[in-house]
Amino acid sequence: RCPVYLFMRYYVTAIAIIICDQLVKYETRQALAPGESIPVIGNFFAITHVVNSGAAFGMLAGRTGFLILFSGALIIAMIAILAYILKKQSLHWSARLAAVMIVAGGIGNMIDRVLFGSVTDMFAFSIFPPVFNVADIFVTTGCAFLILYVVLGERTKQE
Repeated sequence: RCPVYLFMRYYVTAIAIIICDQLVKYETRQALAPGESIPVIGNFFAITHVVNSGAAFGMLAGRTGFLILFSGALIIAMIAILAYILKKQSLHWSARLAAVMIVAGGIGNMIDRVLFGSVTDMFAFSIFPPVFNVADIFVTTGCAFLILYVVLGERTKQE
């Protein structure tokens, strides 16, 4: 296959993740005031507009400048790692996809921090206290895929 095609599908995936994340956040900001909630599945699941000025789970709240600098440095490092991963031909597609998901999710949240000084979260489950967003879903899923890749990859090498 054409190497440009292989790389482009990952870049297109990253752009699609970022656009999806930003559209859901935009719609949340337009439809709901901060703190406002719409029940979707009774008391179990709701769309709740939360303004998160901190990091994951509200840690470091109010330290927007630090979080922007830290996120920026982290994203630059992740983009460098992503470029390496995408160029390494022997790497399985699942590891590449995991890296793309992590970087795109990070960029989605950084866009919010830079533009608004906080991240818009909206998915609230009664059994899972932190409210989260689309970018968080992709970062978490990407990390899970990467862990599975490492564990299963090591297992295959040992056999």
